[in-house]
Amino acid sequence: MYTTLIETNELAAALAEPHCAIIDCRFDLAQPDWGARVYAAGHIPHARYAHLDRDLAGAVRADSGRHPLPRPAEWAARLGAWGIDSSTQVVAYDQGNGAYAARLWWLMRWVGHTHAAVLNGGYAAWLAAGLPISTVIHARTPAHFTPRAARAGALTTSEVERALEERQILLVDARPGDRFAGDNETIDPVAGHVPGARSLPFAGNLDPQGHFLPAAALRQRWREVLGTHPASDLVSMCGSGVTACHNLLALEIAGLSGARLYPGSWSEWIRDPAHPIATGVI
Repeated sequence: MYTTLIETNELAAALAEPHCAIIDCRFDLAQPDWGARVYAAGHIPHARYAHLDRDLAGAVRADSGRHPLPRPAEWAARLGAWGIDSSTQVVAYDQGNGAYAARLWWLMRWVGHTHAAVLNGGYAAWLAAGLPISTVIHARTPAHFTPRAARAGALTTSEVERALEERQILLVDARPGDRFAGDNETIDPVAGHVPGARSLPFAGNLDPQGHFLPAAALRQRWREVLGTHPASDLVSMCGSGVTACHNLLALEIAGLSGARLYPGSWSEWIRDPAHPIATGVI
């Protein structure tokens, strides 16, 4: 079973395995229907498509961020409809760098399913390897998925606020540095970052080809951030709780388990105008 990453050759060897469910997570925030279109034009054989807004997130509320977590029962029902049960190896991929696939990986761990992995290099790596693609929409036999005790923790906005005041967490923001600094906000209506947060863009987990750095390099990167903190003190955030999962996956690859997610992230923090906002680079 794969629990963090799977390489293209490993997935190619497992395509026909009945216990393996492949989920295509390609998405573009600027073009929400782009992923479904490119999936229909060609995808990894046997893959099903998961839409970030409709499948990997719950309904947006007046007090939530842009991609709130789905209700556990609804998420379990979705997994069952995709033919996933407790014995299934889940493989997620996106267009390349894992920014969206990592969200599905984290959601699996959130409901206690650790046999989930991200395709290293995504669809781009699959194409570069000359491996086959398909336009057939593969249907697996529906299954029953039973959520188990969470293997991944999540904090609410009020919990983050209180923990920051009491200096109990190390809050790390996965957004690009210019968005963190408030210099180039193109998605959310307010620019800046949560006071006390540190900037560590998720792209730094990758090599120039969009593959994750080796475990030793990731461990060095994250040890420098953690300092004397254990990994369990770290809480990952971003704009809406999506690319924050990429940092959590990198930590897991590095062997630094226990970090948690702030699902609401920046887009939920700014819902309350009373919340303080910081700008500039730390």
